[in-house]
Amino acid sequence: MTARERILGMLKGEKIDRIPWCGDLAYWIDYLNDEKIMPEKYLRDQSLEEREILSQGLAAPFHGKGLMELHRDLNVGFYLQGYFPFDTVYDGVEVVTELKGTTRTTTVKTPYGDMQEVWEYVFTTHSWGPRIHMVKDEEDLKKVRYLYEHTFYEPNYKLAEERTQIVGEQGVVLVYMPKCPIMEMIALRAGIESVTYMIMDAEEEWEETIAVMEKKHGEACEIALKAPCECIMIPDNLSSGSIGRNLYRKYAFDYSRKWTDRIRKAGKHSFVHLDGTVNPLLTEVCEAGFDVVEGLTPYPVGDMKYSQMRDIANEKAILWGGIPGGFFTPDYSDEAFDQFVIPLIEEMCRDGRSVLAVGDQVVPGASFERIRRVNELAEKYGYYEK
Repeated sequence: MTARERILGMLKGEKIDRIPWCGDLAYWIDYLNDEKIMPEKYLRDQSLEEREILSQGLAAPFHGKGLMELHRDLNVGFYLQGYFPFDTVYDGVEVVTELKGTTRTTTVKTPYGDMQEVWEYVFTTHSWGPRIHMVKDEEDLKKVRYLYEHTFYEPNYKLAEERTQIVGEQGVVLVYMPKCPIMEMIALRAGIESVTYMIMDAEEEWEETIAVMEKKHGEACEIALKAPCECIMIPDNLSSGSIGRNLYRKYAFDYSRKWTDRIRKAGKHSFVHLDGTVNPLLTEVCEAGFDVVEGLTPYPVGDMKYSQMRDIANEKAILWGGIPGGFFTPDYSDEAFDQFVIPLIEEMCRDGRSVLAVGDQVVPGASFERIRRVNELAEKYGYYEK
């Protein structure tokens, strides 16, 4: 069977021959490009211009045939990075983004005052991070509502259509819906500290703001449902350390439940990204109806062993992850890598509802040989008993 046949077979609950193996290489790709050590043959048919002002995500400029060739050479099933299949349009509010060197500044001008955020790309970590969050405190909430009330979305399926043509048997096409509103505020707009204070100090206005965001996100979700893809992720980047059971139940569960149901009715498969502390959120996202819980990082890096994760997940959910990203670097010996991965594969085979993947991304410094090694081990130990 091909990587695509195994992935789709697992998603559909069909019988497959071997455990699927997939990897999110996007962070590692950014490292290879930043350090100028990406092999030349993968750079053909790419768009490696200066980083776009509004990036679609990690490795955004690296999306052509070379991306698929890299996955094929490494024997890695493709599914990420996905992308947002819509363009954001503003009408009645001024949003200005300026890129200077490695700093990206976005200013939002509203009748209630301005908001500004500053993000910086750090080449030593090969990642973007916020220097200044856009939303500081409850005084900004009316500005946030004004911003979202004047935000609109237009379909842009170009990349999904392109990937449908070039992915072939190497994997599946996945697109994103917006994050649920509270995770957009925690991860992007405000940060967990400011969110906590806003909930405590201005709960009514906070909930009014979340309702406005949810309504507007729904418009983008409707566009994502119609994208030419097999899979849709709500990319919440969850961790029980940043949003616990109570906050998830109050502000994210119903949103997730609604859209996992809509995704299923659209004939597609729903994903959520849970790569941090697993307990207790794994139980919550399973109850919210997600088909796949992705990015799972087990002990000793995460808080639970893989067998414990299955114990608190429902039997229908596909658990997707297992190999901590740091294990792909030379800091972890070849022998130690095999000693971790082989029992994991055997356990996943017994479970029958797992996809061998990375928790959550292959990291900078990882070797081509170590990534190739996973498929070798899956070929040797990953076939299901007949």
